[in-house]
Amino acid sequence: MSKKILLVAAIVVLLVAFYLLDLHHWLSLEKLKDGAEDFKRWQMSSPLLVGFLFLVFYILVTGLSLPGAAILTIAAGALFGLFWGTVIVSFASSIGATLAFLMARYLFRDYIQGRFSERLQVVNKGIEREGAFYLFALRLVPAFPFFLINILMGLTHIKAWTFYWVSQLGMLAGTIVYVNAGTQLMRVENLKDILSLPLLLSFVLLGVFPLIAKYALNWLKRRRQAG
Repeated sequence: MSKKILLVAAIVVLLVAFYLLDLHHWLSLEKLKDGAEDFKRWQMSSPLLVGFLFLVFYILVTGLSLPGAAILTIAAGALFGLFWGTVIVSFASSIGATLAFLMARYLFRDYIQGRFSERLQVVNKGIEREGAFYLFALRLVPAFPFFLINILMGLTHIKAWTFYWVSQLGMLAGTIVYVNAGTQLMRVENLKDILSLPLLLSFVLLGVFPLIAKYALNWLKRRRQAG
């Protein structure tokens, strides 16, 4: 219990420091656009240092489930370009998501599973059987909150390694879209400008299609066996 208390205390300290240092003010489109030229000069003078610090900061934001991941992803495009921005965000977001996943698991899973064990039996069996499939589908659909998926999956029995690689693969398409928007930073006036309705619908279809395909194959297999 003492270790959990220390972890919660550390998380609280980081959250308080984040807001006391006014770091949250930088996670807005307006601030990003205002400081784009200064950041770009810093990045050009010390590319490795800036890339590393950006990676660490992104992991911190996503690991603590703070708002601003979308803004940081756009910033990656503005600072590092499409290729390196995508590489940095892909690993940073996946590592940060896994940290949030592990913290939720360590702090809350035993309590949740113990208190609602009977109700969660079906969920746990489904996750064990098709957890990677469900997670991949959720990651493909931007409509589902990034941080909520991390926390909820931490309360299930899905393996941490499975969570990591499926998240990285599933979030890649959305990462590319947002990083690419960052390369055209000054033209973006609102986060809604990044995803058009047709593109958003295509993500929804991509997310639903794997589930439909899997159930269709299982249905065909049962029909064949019955025949």
